[in-house]
Amino acid sequence: MKQQWRILLVTMAAALSLLGVTVWAADSTDATQPPAAQAETQEEQAAPDGSETGESQAAQEETTEETAQEPMEEWGQAEEEYIPDPVGSITFENLERRLREHNLALLTLEENIQAIEVIDYDVMYDTLRQNMNSIASAQWTMIMYGMGETPEAKALQQSYDALRETFDAIKNGELQEDNEDVLWQLRSAQNQIVMAGESLYIALVEMEQNQQALERSLAALDRSLEELELRYELGQVSSQTLKQTQATRTSLLSSKQTLESNIKNYKMQLELMSGGELNGTIQLGELPQVTDQQLTEMNLEEDLAAAKAASYDLYVAQQEREEAQDNARGQAGLYGYREDRYEVQSANHQWQAAQYNYDATIQNFEIAFRTLYVQTKDFKQVLDAAKTALAVEQDNYAVAQLKYEQGNLSQNDLLEAEDKVKEAQEAVDGAENDLFSSYHTYRWAVEYGILNG
Repeated sequence: MKQQWRILLVTMAAALSLLGVTVWAADSTDATQPPAAQAETQEEQAAPDGSETGESQAAQEETTEETAQEPMEEWGQAEEEYIPDPVGSITFENLERRLREHNLALLTLEENIQAIEVIDYDVMYDTLRQNMNSIASAQWTMIMYGMGETPEAKALQQSYDALRETFDAIKNGELQEDNEDVLWQLRSAQNQIVMAGESLYIALVEMEQNQQALERSLAALDRSLEELELRYELGQVSSQTLKQTQATRTSLLSSKQTLESNIKNYKMQLELMSGGELNGTIQLGELPQVTDQQLTEMNLEEDLAAAKAASYDLYVAQQEREEAQDNARGQAGLYGYREDRYEVQSANHQWQAAQYNYDATIQNFEIAFRTLYVQTKDFKQVLDAAKTALAVEQDNYAVAQLKYEQGNLSQNDLLEAEDKVKEAQEAVDGAENDLFSSYHTYRWAVEYGILNG
């Protein structure tokens, strides 16, 4: 069954590769779900140990469901405040909900999550016990009739051993723990899809802003070209200068058309992910604003600790280290703790390699998180500087407009001043997008341990 989970995750990885989404490989711990009808031995009548392990797992499952399955509440927006988007449009605030409701990859993962969560380990335990008792009775009957060494008897013993292994795994809580690992893995895959969709949305907003900037540049170039053509007719500029400007316009127009084509293609991807009609015309809402309070509440050390606790990558590295350590101890005990045995030496090296990998994973995670923290703070000062520059250009435009009304400034000069205001506004919009994208990635890291946004 573990192989089935791995096949499922590999399939999801292939489906998500177009968006750059990584689905982690299955953990080496066997997370097999046993068959529905398996048994227990007669001498084992106790229920599976659920007093301590079961309660902690239930609490962990409840916490995981709250943090990993429910859509993130964007910027304090309560669940009851949900307002559906108009047909043909989508807002960032509703994007995660729409992804979880309509994205087929997410729904597939959710069904597999539910398939594990509905398992009743008490019922499974009792069923295993009953079936094992039946096998034991059949074995005793075969022994009484002198058939204890027949192939049929050996086949029964193999079935009994397999059921007993699963039975013991439930009794010790190992199967429950393994399935919790699988649930974590599947939810991480879900979160990767959601984050990919959000990253695509942010990229589309930026592309549409770039499209507006190209249109402004093209309009300014057309004005310059009109003036150059007049000056060429008057003999003030050469034909080469005019041709160079015309070539620049052709190149700029080509870039604009390419960008429009990319926007349409990416919008169709977003429509596919969120259950919209595939025509590449979906209208995007503005990105939410990051408030000063949200930035003030960022606490590097506390947030880093939360992110590390939520990181599936760190958990996998820790599991690999522990498995390598157990293997090294097992090899040492198997060969009488003889350090000259190559089996012991090899296992020790593998253990050390796993330790180095764990330490490196921790270091890389921490440096990436700290960099993201600093980057987010820096984007705020970049935004403040852009707003200051915008205010200056707005003042300059007001002066230019007054001069134009007084007849002391040409219309082209006034339009150039207006372009500078638009350009400054575009810088503000870009800085706001950068700040939001960085802060949103930071929150994903804190809440879900995901840093590859």
